[in-house]
Amino acid sequence: MTALKQYQRLEATGLWRESPEAQRREVVVSIGDATLVIADMQDRPLTHWSLAAIERANPGESPALFHPDGDPGELLELAPDAEEMIKAIEKLRSAIDRGRPHPGRLRLLMFGLSAAAVAGLALFWLPEVLREHAVKVVPAAKRDDIGAALMTQLQRVTGPACTEPQGLAALGRLAARLPGPDGARPRLHVVRDGVRDALALPGGRILLRARLIEDHEEPDVVAGYIIAAQERAALSDPLDRLLRETGVRASFRLLTTGAVPDTILQRHSETLPAATPVPVPDDRLLAAFADAGVRSGPYAYARDVTGETVLGLIEADPFASGPPPPAVLSDNDWLRLQAICGN
Repeated sequence: MTALKQYQRLEATGLWRESPEAQRREVVVSIGDATLVIADMQDRPLTHWSLAAIERANPGESPALFHPDGDPGELLELAPDAEEMIKAIEKLRSAIDRGRPHPGRLRLLMFGLSAAAVAGLALFWLPEVLREHAVKVVPAAKRDDIGAALMTQLQRVTGPACTEPQGLAALGRLAARLPGPDGARPRLHVVRDGVRDALALPGGRILLRARLIEDHEEPDVVAGYIIAAQERAALSDPLDRLLRETGVRASFRLLTTGAVPDTILQRHSETLPAATPVPVPDDRLLAAFADAGVRSGPYAYARDVTGETVLGLIEADPFASGPPPPAVLSDNDWLRLQAICGN
């Protein structure tokens, strides 16, 4: 040890006692090979203390008092004029202490790392697990309740759904004509504004913008948007999207109370209409159009009148060259549906 070599020729005088009952005597203190040597005034060694086992009885006080570790009865007193020796002993004690293993510190470090790992899991893993579990276990009736409550919040933007009676009847026949991928009949609602074209909500509800019906000459267009919304919901569950956006609190409340607070639904309703729709691959859309018996061409041209960005849906229309599919709606029902908002 470099520090040990530096102090091996250092000496100082002090007072030493062998036990509490013994008389104190003047001694010469020097640093030997890994020991503190205490000798009498004739330089005869009286005792050797291991440098690794020296304790200070009064840190920071004067005169400095030292004793062997575990034996406070044997005491060495060094006066302030032995400052260099005191500093040497303290420096050597510190150097030796740094080289010792510190199980307590290791345990504290391991505990800290474990706590950090648990906190990390709680922060990043637990919300994901809660959300996925909530999405799996929430029954269809509860999903419908959440969808209805979210629709109520959205009415601040969309206005109330259109309710002309004959139009509603035609809308019901359209819903029966277009069961979703799970075979369930969609709950269709027509609103004046506030959604891009067709917006899927939890529980199989789909909001349709009125212009999809009013601005086109055939029902295949609105049918196409309904099919696309159904496929989009199958790819990205609207309930999962709601819980993902609103955080772990919504998932926890849903699992514990069976409901999502109105404040959370309101916050979601403010961002949902403007959210970018999840893209649906053409091959998946074309398969859904074929299963539903609906032409994909009218929907494609409604999305892009030039046809350039939807060429795959036009060229691979499952009914482009085959027999025409069953009508989406009768002419009379189509006219009734176009008047659902009171036109």
